[in-house]
Order: sequence, then C-alpha cells, then structure tokens
Amino acid sequence: MTDTMRAIEITEPGGPEVLQPTTRPVPVPGSGQILIKVDHAGVNRPDALQRAGSYAPPPDASDLPGLEAAGTIAAVGSDVSRWAVGDAVCALLPGGGYAEYVVTHQDHALPVPDGLTMAEAAALCETFFTVWSNVFMRGGLTAGERFLVHGGSSGIGTTAIQLAHHFGARVFATAGSAEKCAACERLGAERAINYRDEDFVEILKAEGGADLILDMVGGPYLPRNVKALADDGRLVQIAFLQGPKVELNFAQVMMRRLTITGSTLRPQSDAAKADIAAQLAPHVWPLISSGQIAPVMDQVFALEDASKAHARMESSAHIGKIVLKV
Repeated sequence: MTDTMRAIEITEPGGPEVLQPTTRPVPVPGSGQILIKVDHAGVNRPDALQRAGSYAPPPDASDLPGLEAAGTIAAVGSDVSRWAVGDAVCALLPGGGYAEYVVTHQDHALPVPDGLTMAEAAALCETFFTVWSNVFMRGGLTAGERFLVHGGSSGIGTTAIQLAHHFGARVFATAGSAEKCAACERLGAERAINYRDEDFVEILKAEGGADLILDMVGGPYLPRNVKALADDGRLVQIAFLQGPKVELNFAQVMMRRLTITGSTLRPQSDAAKADIAAQLAPHVWPLISSGQIAPVMDQVFALEDASKAHARMESSAHIGKIVLKV
C-alpha cells in the first residue's frame, strides 16, 4: 500500500466543475476505525450541497466528498474486533469517499450482501441508513398504513418504496415523468403521481390521507403535506430542495394531532449510526442477499468524472443511484 492516493477534492464552492483530481496522503485508521480500499463510491445530494458550500463536513471528518463506499479492508485500527484485513464491506462514511482509501468507524460498515457487485454495494448505505432511520425508526411506519414518498425515483425514493412495500404499507410516490412513475410502480408503489399534472394532496385525501410522508422537497410542499396527512399522521423531513422556510398554519397540527419531525444523518453520533447499522443487519441485509430488495442503479462514472456524475444528479434525469468507479 502506498503512502498517497488519488482523490477528488472541492477546489472552491461552486458547480460540478470545481470537483478536481488531486493526490492526498492515505488516511490512517484510529481506534475503532477501519481503512477501506475503495472499489466504488456512492454519489448523493449532500455531496452536491457540500460542493456548493452549504453543507460543511463535521470538524473531525475529511474535507473530501463522499458519504458511502464499498471495497475491501486494507488496515484496522486498535480496538477493532469485528473486521479483518481483506473483508469485503460497504460502509457509511463521515466523508472522504471520493478517494482510493477512506476511514470509517467499524460499526458503520456492513458486509457486502450476497450476489451484489461492488458498484451496487456502494449504493446501499447512505440511502438505506437514511430510509430505515427516518421511515421506520423515527416515522414508525407499520403494515397497512398509507405511506407517501416524494422524489420516488431518487435513490432515497426507490429504497423507501421497496422497504415500505415489503413491510406491508400501501405506498404512494411522486415523480416528474411517466417513465419515473412507471419505475416507482414496478418497485411496489400502488400509485405513482406525476406532480407535473396531478395533485398529490387530492389523491391522498381521497384515499383517507397519508399516515406517513417522507419529504425532501420542502418549500411549498410543507403546507401541502400537512393537508395530505390523515389525522394523527406524521411528516418526516430529510431535505429542503425548494427551501426550508414557508408560512404554515399550525392550528391544523394541533386540531388533527399531527407530528412533524425530521433528521440529518451525517451529524449524528457514532453510536446513533451504529444503532441504525445494527438494525439494518438483521432486518434488511438478508432481504438484499436474497434478492427481495435491490438498489436501483442509474449510471457508473469513473472517479475522475465526478463532475459529470454531479451534473447528472443535479439534472434530476436519473432513476436510482449514481456511483463512481475508483
């Protein structure tokens, strides 16, 4: 193993073009950490926010983008008992995934599921950790409930549809084209709503309202989500693609006993992320290994083409996950 590695850095806040190849020292795993030789790295919306200068990494994290990866363990730090050099893993990262090597906490890694390629394994952790923690742990989705996910054809959306459908919910999704709506329905949505010519509020109200909504749009969707909820319904917010500020009548929240909550994954403690991984291992990873659930893959780009990968993600033309081949 060499002392230096190829990586993609953010040269300054801006558009995809500010992602440029660089050479960095190979990181050294600390206590409880593993060093992964990266095969593929996932591309996610928070990477683009960090690139644009609006989502700073935690103080102790790498300044390189990249929140998930798959590869083999190249070294382990002290107090590592779960993994050995050579193990194939996929992992949630605090940053640094756009590189040949990356470190992460040993409890934030999971084995590569049976039958998956490294490219597919690299598309798992950021989305599955996010969906499981927000839809099931925070949102409390149960069988028979009506579940609406916005951005149904995104990495988050395709994951949420599959998991909610598998665990017995009635799934609804919004998407922006007939092709994307068809993809959502193939994954398990009983109704995909083209937001360009249909009103998700009226459709959900006709069904009795959504028991749970997972939203990453924000902005004008916030008051519409409240209207689309059933009494005692829950809204979980995980991003604000159209802004975090809006005028909202909270009397509806009181009168109809609604719950509005949300979270971000990256700033959470190591223990909190380890808890999510500990739940995914028995409840979800066997479903992936058996082929009942699979990541939906859009396109693979070379590491050096990270700027093209970001441009595709921000065009919203993709269906599913974009990854980088390292």
